[in-house]
Amino acid sequence: MAGSEADKDGAQTGAGQSDKAEARDAWGERLPRSLGAFSAVAVLVGSTIGSGIFRSPASVAAEIDTVVPFMLAWVVGGLVALAGALTFAELGGMFPRTGGIYVYLREAFGPLPAFLFGWAELLILRPAAYGAIAVTSAEYTWRLLGHDPGQVLLPLTGTWEVSIAQGLAAVFIVIVGVVNYRGVGLGAIIQNVSTALKVAAILVLVLLGLSLVPGALPPATALEPRAPDAAEPGSLAAFGLAMVAVLWAYDGWSDVGFVGGEIRDPAKNIPRAFIGGTAIVVVLYLLVDAVYLRVVPIGDMPGRPLIAADVAEALIGPVGAVFVAGAVALSTFGTLNGAMMTGPRVFFAMAEDGLFFKRLSKVHPEHGTPGGAIVLSVLLGVGFVSYQGFSELADQFVIGIWPFYALAVAAVIVLRRREPERERPYRTWGYPVVPIVFLLAAVYLLSNYAVREPGKFAINLAIVATGVPVFWLWSRRKLAAGPASGSASE
Repeated sequence: MAGSEADKDGAQTGAGQSDKAEARDAWGERLPRSLGAFSAVAVLVGSTIGSGIFRSPASVAAEIDTVVPFMLAWVVGGLVALAGALTFAELGGMFPRTGGIYVYLREAFGPLPAFLFGWAELLILRPAAYGAIAVTSAEYTWRLLGHDPGQVLLPLTGTWEVSIAQGLAAVFIVIVGVVNYRGVGLGAIIQNVSTALKVAAILVLVLLGLSLVPGALPPATALEPRAPDAAEPGSLAAFGLAMVAVLWAYDGWSDVGFVGGEIRDPAKNIPRAFIGGTAIVVVLYLLVDAVYLRVVPIGDMPGRPLIAADVAEALIGPVGAVFVAGAVALSTFGTLNGAMMTGPRVFFAMAEDGLFFKRLSKVHPEHGTPGGAIVLSVLLGVGFVSYQGFSELADQFVIGIWPFYALAVAAVIVLRRREPERERPYRTWGYPVVPIVFLLAAVYLLSNYAVREPGKFAINLAIVATGVPVFWLWSRRKLAAGPASGSASE
């Protein structure tokens, strides 16, 4: 009798957990809204600031060899990111749902463009992001653990060292996957702490750079000869290529939208996170670049791929290299955690619409997370990190995401005309100029890259295009299963 009562109580508890996981809030969201304003900002800032600002300035200086255009590139990149964030703030307030860009595209243009974004996330964007971020964090962590300060920032050359770094990168992906599987609150704790620490590290570097007299710089790396068909440094074409590196450093300003369904008081906090978080990143980047230029002549920057370390070493000696290595390792680990918080939500949203495996739409009854989507993301990241290098990963991510950024920004214009009476808790400042500026920047970036790197550009487009027949197959499968097949509550 007691046993049967216990079984009954257990069944009721399980049913209660299941009902809680399937319940929807006023916006139709099933995931619990656990993230406050600070955590939402931390997701954006922490997802954006990774290794880019510690490495990209050298790549930018290789294409732009004078000070004013160099800083202009970072200012333009910041303004483009802010224009995107101002526009996405309106979309996030209108559609505070899990999935971010996927939801914005679906609402404005229908399921096919939304699915193609999810397909690109599956095959290119998310695995590339996990791989690039995890490999960078693993390389710096391995150097910190196994070498003296003078060697801590040298590139890994031995086959066994590279293999260890890849293995450590895979471990990092699994760790952040387990943490976020166990609850978005746990992921938010890591995100909040790592973001606070990385911002503090950048501010320390800025204060040191503005207050101390730098000593002799470490030796620069010998530059490889430029390819015969390479754009002339300082030319308009070279400026466009430099913007790829700049925008890689700024990328992440859109990520908070992916967890829009888990943010409390979304009408206020989502726009605040988009705008405030992006503004913080822009200010920090411009301050850091000013310090770089104060310490390193711009003509020497291309020979310093780890420019932050060279600057820190010139300011405070060999310990500066250790400081920067630790900052990059911590920063990229926090960015990896942010990517794992946000990316799986796209697969979850696709599954809710019946356009991906139904199991991925399940909400964990105890942890309140899209557990299946997180497991898939971990598998993708571990698989991708085993085969690709950092540069290929970065290129694939930047070029793969920008067509969808442009479409999502265009969604604001489409929805303003189609649904003018719809409630908008926040309306894009400077509309329609701000969205149009972003769209012009996107067209310039993509067309310039298509001309300079036609092979890579074509491969990315071809991979995205393979999603069209897959979408048709999923749509037919959904129709065959009946109108309830897309419901996640089944």
